[in-house]
Amino acid sequence: MQRLIILILLAFFLQIQLRADEGMWIPLYLGELNEAEMQAMGMKISAEDIYSENQASLKDAIVLFGRGCTGELVSDQGLILTNHHCGYSRILNHSSVEHDYLTDGFWAMDKSEELSNPGLTVTFLVRMEDVTERVLEGVKDDANETDRWEIINRNIDSIKVEAIKDTHYKAVIKPFFNGNQYFLFVNEVFEDVRLVGAPPSNIGKFGGDTDNWVWPRHTGDFSVFRIYADKENKPAKYSEDNVPYKPKKYFKVSTKGVEKDDFTFVFGYPGRTQEYIPSYAVDMQVNVINPIRIKLRGKRIEIFNKAMNSSPEIRIQYAGKQSRIANGWKKYMGENRGITRIKAIEKKQAYESEFSDWVISSDKYKQEYGTLLPEMEKVYSELSPLSYKYTYIREAVFGIEILSYARKYDKLVGESKEKELTQETLDEKLAKYHSSADSYYKNYQVSIDKAVFVSMMKDYFQNNDMLDVPAIIIELYHKNNNDFEQMAEEVFENSIFASSDKLVPFLDKYKKSHYKKIEKDIAYQIAEEVYDFYKMKFSVGIQQARIKLDSLNRVYMFAQMEMQPKKNIYPDANMSLRVSYGNVDGYQPDDAVTFNYFTTLDGIMEKENPDIYDYVVEAKLKNLYKNNDYGNYADEDGSMHVCFTATNHTTGGNSGSPVLDADGNLLGLNFDRCWEGTMSDMYYDASQCRNITLDIRYLLFIIDKFADAGHLVDEMTLVD
Repeated sequence: MQRLIILILLAFFLQIQLRADEGMWIPLYLGELNEAEMQAMGMKISAEDIYSENQASLKDAIVLFGRGCTGELVSDQGLILTNHHCGYSRILNHSSVEHDYLTDGFWAMDKSEELSNPGLTVTFLVRMEDVTERVLEGVKDDANETDRWEIINRNIDSIKVEAIKDTHYKAVIKPFFNGNQYFLFVNEVFEDVRLVGAPPSNIGKFGGDTDNWVWPRHTGDFSVFRIYADKENKPAKYSEDNVPYKPKKYFKVSTKGVEKDDFTFVFGYPGRTQEYIPSYAVDMQVNVINPIRIKLRGKRIEIFNKAMNSSPEIRIQYAGKQSRIANGWKKYMGENRGITRIKAIEKKQAYESEFSDWVISSDKYKQEYGTLLPEMEKVYSELSPLSYKYTYIREAVFGIEILSYARKYDKLVGESKEKELTQETLDEKLAKYHSSADSYYKNYQVSIDKAVFVSMMKDYFQNNDMLDVPAIIIELYHKNNNDFEQMAEEVFENSIFASSDKLVPFLDKYKKSHYKKIEKDIAYQIAEEVYDFYKMKFSVGIQQARIKLDSLNRVYMFAQMEMQPKKNIYPDANMSLRVSYGNVDGYQPDDAVTFNYFTTLDGIMEKENPDIYDYVVEAKLKNLYKNNDYGNYADEDGSMHVCFTATNHTTGGNSGSPVLDADGNLLGLNFDRCWEGTMSDMYYDASQCRNITLDIRYLLFIIDKFADAGHLVDEMTLVD
């Protein structure tokens, strides 16, 4: 079977007919699949210039930034650019009321002022390799899923060990096409990454939640970091002896700007898409899961915003939390809007009708795929109510900070019960819990969490059958006279997790036998019983459904490729390095509404509102605008361009990705998608899906003219 899979995939790659815009392409195959079309669209470089294992190529200037963004090298001294929202947590960690880098920005005027970021890594791809045949070796056609995964995981472990033997590299193997193909990625990971610069939030996050996912956009979404290495240019933990990393390749920066229809391509690490799921899956996402997320996150955001507007300290404490919650909240709304507007579910259903006609066209297909769609429909019908209940538990119950934090102490309780655990080992573990507590309570306000508790519990009770609510919550509710505020008071008054003043002294004196106090803690009991309740009532059903879907989706993906050997079927995003390409263009989101492809500093001034934090414009930026003092960064039309849109297919993880011109020069930083096109994770629509890019000229202008950090621009190689 695995050999047949490889042969079909090979035939698919050789026969494929491509279409611009849609697709997140494997860089290893650009020469075979995409180079001709990319060059026909205007690209002037070769596939080998983009990805090569034999010579320095553009891939060597790309990094996976942290665990979920992309960054790019722009100097021979390890200088990297990424989005402001990608560096946000690091900027926040360095911020305080006295040094509010979120509000005021931060700029290191020389390397000695750059700030270290423990735990932050950047990852370079050294090489990738198709290892499908080796991964599937020994997997029989009639193997059940458990046996299949046991063999596959054993093969993967062996391949990874061999791939990085006697090197400092790390290896990962990822499935593609729902497990029909596997690739090995050999990576080099750097651990000393320092903050170099970040604009004030009124630039880096201009427009806030109101403008998030929306076009026209005027956000200067960037931050600057630097990679450090040891004196042999290899990865090393933070040390004052480390030196700036010398890259194999870095991007030249184009100051030419873009015009409509210009060819562009995005090179980065898209997170996750589900382009080939059936209509039943899309329906569950849009009509079951997303409405819960939108409603409950909206309530938490409202509570956070009210508190953040009351105090600079709280604004700093909750900025990161609010941003993370709001990002998904706005995205889910746009996703639902887009799916509904373009009738994506109906289009999926029409495609499934075509698939069914193809299946019955031959006895072979009927035997192999005849029951496939009915089986998938049945599994999703079973999974849908379970997903409703699971989403409520995750978003409502564990959206309450005290409960989600108390749940983390389950491991300490378990370890404390182990007879062989020594006090020395326990002390080492406690040091980590102390560190975790310091970080947690630094950004925690009990009054806010109480308000969230009341709001979430009230909604949880109103929208779930009491048979689906854990007994401890029902008992607590009745005990407090069916009053959610009294219920919250009891929890927060009696839990050691309500404040550092309670928890830290407890950890200071902690002995093995003290786990019993944790077990008796009311917040811990709620968290544990909810988790156990979920495992007992819902987890098994969800897990069984997902196992079935793993198998069914793999077969469905294989069948789709067999049915359409010439269609542009690219693999779903899975946080591996990809290339997408298209053209600079605006779009029409609604009847009689047409959006231009770029925005300017004029738009920032039009949006200015000193009474709304997200629309405050810095005084210096206003002066630069008033005096038309744009340096060499203005467009030919004399205006200061801020952002632009193009048809490149992107998703989460592409944040910070370089957007490149026909020569492979840096035009800007990808940082978002338009709201109308966020459904592109499940269904791409060429008329609506646009990636939003920060024009590199605005970035240079802010660094040079606004921040007076021209020494950073001097590090870069600028080209017209």
